[in-house]
Amino acid sequence: MTPLLPEMTEIWQQTLNWQPNPQQQVQFQKLYELILAGNRQFNLTRITDPQEFWEKHLWDSLRGIALQGQFIPSLPENASVIDIGTGAGFPGIPIGIAVPNCKITLMDSTRKKIVFLEKILNELALTNTETLIGRAEEIGQQPQHRKAYDLALIRAVGSASVCAEYTLPLLKQGGLAVIYRGNWTEDETVTLENAVNQLGGIIESIEKFTTPLSESIRHCLYLRKVATTPAKFPRSAGIPTQKPL
Repeated sequence: MTPLLPEMTEIWQQTLNWQPNPQQQVQFQKLYELILAGNRQFNLTRITDPQEFWEKHLWDSLRGIALQGQFIPSLPENASVIDIGTGAGFPGIPIGIAVPNCKITLMDSTRKKIVFLEKILNELALTNTETLIGRAEEIGQQPQHRKAYDLALIRAVGSASVCAEYTLPLLKQGGLAVIYRGNWTEDETVTLENAVNQLGGIIESIEKFTTPLSESIRHCLYLRKVATTPAKFPRSAGIPTQKPL
């Protein structure tokens, strides 16, 4: 028997001004069960304790799209969202559950993971979410994906400059990239600013917060696309990580 996830209704409400309805709660629970089952096969996450899973996978995913404690207000109806290097489906799947009027694309370069995620989406009956196999460097140069998204999410991949190079080419003018981080320093902001300038973006805000249960420090960086990204970005596979901007 899989343990039950905590409901945390009050914490959801206090921190994000939102709480899951009964159907969303059921979907979160089912997601947890499916991830635990898949873990035996794919080594998806070290986080399996119900409280920890709630905080580090569900709450943390949704906190990224809650600017100043509200779900991103500027998201248009039917906003298109891409989750780059989604891995086990975070943050994309919890956002797909919480914001049903968004269209979410879960992107990963590992076919096995994508096949597993398709099974999860099917089991959750999550019709607003689809998958995409590929590397950010290649997808960012494909006309059907370049300048196609309102929101690009990236969690736990490389340096922030690399994340900026992966996300900004995919965004429409005015779109927003959300980079999920643990620690963050002033020096990193300077480096990131230089990269973002070259990519047609600005750093709109950097939010520091603590997680509600373990009180860990986290940061989310919000980059706004204000100009066209030059055609040479993203550079070919492997170059952004070897030679960050």
